[in-house]
Amino acid sequence: MLDAFWGWLLFELLRLDEDAGYAQALQLFVHDSVKILLLLWVMILMIGFARTWLPESTLRRYLHKSGFLPYLIAALFGALTPFCSCSSVPIFIALLKAGVPLGVTFAFMTTSPLINQYLVILMMAEFGLPITVAYVSSGMAIGIGTGLVIGRLGLERFLERDIATTVKALPEDVEHSLKTRFYAGYAEAMMILKQIWIWVLIGIGIGALIHNFVPETMIHDVVERTGVMAVPLATLLGVPLYGGCAAIVPVAAVLFSKGIPLGTALAFMMSMAALSLPEAIMVRRVMKLALIGIYFGITAFAIVVTGYLINALAPMLVP
Repeated sequence: MLDAFWGWLLFELLRLDEDAGYAQALQLFVHDSVKILLLLWVMILMIGFARTWLPESTLRRYLHKSGFLPYLIAALFGALTPFCSCSSVPIFIALLKAGVPLGVTFAFMTTSPLINQYLVILMMAEFGLPITVAYVSSGMAIGIGTGLVIGRLGLERFLERDIATTVKALPEDVEHSLKTRFYAGYAEAMMILKQIWIWVLIGIGIGALIHNFVPETMIHDVVERTGVMAVPLATLLGVPLYGGCAAIVPVAAVLFSKGIPLGTALAFMMSMAALSLPEAIMVRRVMKLALIGIYFGITAFAIVVTGYLINALAPMLVP
């Protein structure tokens, strides 16, 4: 229905040339922008409504426990928070100040930008359910694995002791009625859309241009030239190209549709989301360069392994 409406608007009412590349790119941009922004608003409202049942006091209590459970809970908490890599740093610092073990805090900080509600919604819209499940599972594994490795290495000596005292603590539990729960979901949906809508449009716009103006033969040539090194190169390329997943998911989807292997495209997206130079600068306030380097190295290695694994499983994931 939407395709027919946008076709009528652009090609009959506005009389654009239906065969022109710019018109086809514009149709794809308008169609995907409306569909994805509306889907994001509805789903984030629903998830925000559901998140009001997550008690913060219970969360803090479980994060201080020993064993595997705190890492799992920290990763789930990261997946439920709508943060990019830089936005998750204040919560990461707050967890450190609250005495949460170092590895557990890293499980949160790694998972938080890799998985969040709007990323999952975008992945569902662009890649479908099987690939989204594979991505979310991989992101959880990377977050938990990174936290466990850092926790086992005993790297607390690399923390700076003069952590800033102005960090905002985790919110206390709030008593909700059905009305306030709905309002919390509505407020979260509006807040997130205000933060990411421009990035969604930029990502869809870039994807539309690539889709209509970059020949598939060029993409195939790049893949053939890089060969087995495509995954680590994509991971390294993603680090300085910091951007939210709201912008990169549509681009990754188009690259995949043009012939970039699935795992390579997702590794590029993961490194952009989880490893960024602004994030490194921000966490330098609380940790030494050695720990930042170890964290980036472990996470990058996990992303590369994930990329190769998804490439191997791609025949089972792609319809």
